[in-house]
Amino acid sequence: MGDKPAFTEKQYLGREFIPLTIRLVLAMFCFAAYFFTDERERNGDLLVVVGFAIIIISIIMGFLLHFRTRILNKSVLLDGLWTTRLVKIDLNSIIKAEQGQYSRYLFNNPVYNLHSKGTIRFFASGKEAIFLTDRDGLVYIIGSHNANEFLRAIKEEMKK
Repeated sequence: MGDKPAFTEKQYLGREFIPLTIRLVLAMFCFAAYFFTDERERNGDLLVVVGFAIIIISIIMGFLLHFRTRILNKSVLLDGLWTTRLVKIDLNSIIKAEQGQYSRYLFNNPVYNLHSKGTIRFFASGKEAIFLTDRDGLVYIIGSHNANEFLRAIKEEMKK
């Protein structure tokens, strides 16, 4: 058993296209509203401050790691933000691994270890996901940007 993971992926909180677009549109609205305010209004300067704050927060969120996925020693390791616990999924207990669409909705909130209706979800961004079903019938849904490579690495690790 080596120390090098068979697969590693990092998903960042602020890199999803639609929420990023919404934040930038809000910042542009703040700058446009500032441009059209009268010079007599001192509160108009607050719009510029809010617009720059939205842009700075968007930049910071682009570097904020939501979770990291690794396949190591016949297990999938999911490590989240600062206070989240490490989730270890033993591949010996997995009976089915398949690739699919994460959700049919256009907007999906980032989640980490969300238990709901017999599923446990891990998602930051993208459309693809890996569905892992264990012996107890519990389904793990793990969002991924590299779903094909992730599934291939899981199946190779399960064969060992």
